[in-house]
Amino acid sequence: MRKFIFSSAMIGVIAGGWNIFQATRSGPRDWRLVLMWLGWALSAAVAIGTVMKDADERQIDS
Repeated sequence: MRKFIFSSAMIGVIAGGWNIFQATRSGPRDWRLVLMWLGWALSAAVAIGTVMKDADERQIDS
């Protein structure tokens, strides 16, 4: 779990999610909002995949 919390990729995804959440609360609700959430979801998937791959590579090297 610690590998996810301290990963710079995950910190960036969390910060981006917070910004999108704020835009959702105060901004207009149109097609751009859906694209922002979709982009965030893809970024989160890539960040999680990267952390998992790095963890697997570290286990193989050990």
